[in-house]
Amino acid sequence: MKNNMNQLFKDHRSVHVLYSYNEMDKYINQAVSFIEEGVMAGDYVIFIENEPLFRLIDEELSSRLTEDQMKFVHWVNNFDFYYSSGSYHPPAILDYFNNMVQPYIENDLPFRSWAHVEWATMKDPLHIIEDFERIVDQAVNALSFPLICAYEGDKMPDNLTRILMETHPYVLIDDDFIVSEQYQLASGGK
Repeated sequence: MKNNMNQLFKDHRSVHVLYSYNEMDKYINQAVSFIEEGVMAGDYVIFIENEPLFRLIDEELSSRLTEDQMKFVHWVNNFDFYYSSGSYHPPAILDYFNNMVQPYIENDLPFRSWAHVEWATMKDPLHIIEDFERIVDQAVNALSFPLICAYEGDKMPDNLTRILMETHPYVLIDDDFIVSEQYQLASGGK
């Protein structure tokens, strides 16, 4: 993934990527690579993840990165992030994110983000996810940063897969980034 990702992020700083995973080992390897490559490229990495997975990923990163390099990694508990208002509410999530990245923007520090999106159930109204992903896509373009949104593929109903393909211009499959042919710009979308 290294050369492919670094080239994509070099060519296009505003990159919104869907990563649908099914195997936890591959997920952990992708997350570790994303963080390690970001730090090596001089980016701060905002890593939105659940605590148990973060501990596993952090352990692997600690064996690869120095203590000073680890200071470039900012972990955010994904439950706190997505439910900061008490429910999955896109405007509250966006406010949380904007407040979190403000110091990077004000100090002109390059950053990238990885967001593990998960629910106890996928019965939440899917239009909320679509609204949120469209808002996020606009933020990625406005703030000019790379973002990977990770979803567990086995838990995604077909309608959610369609929504995610329409709201992410890039898709990470194995170690390759492909352009989503279904992608629709928010302003030109539904």
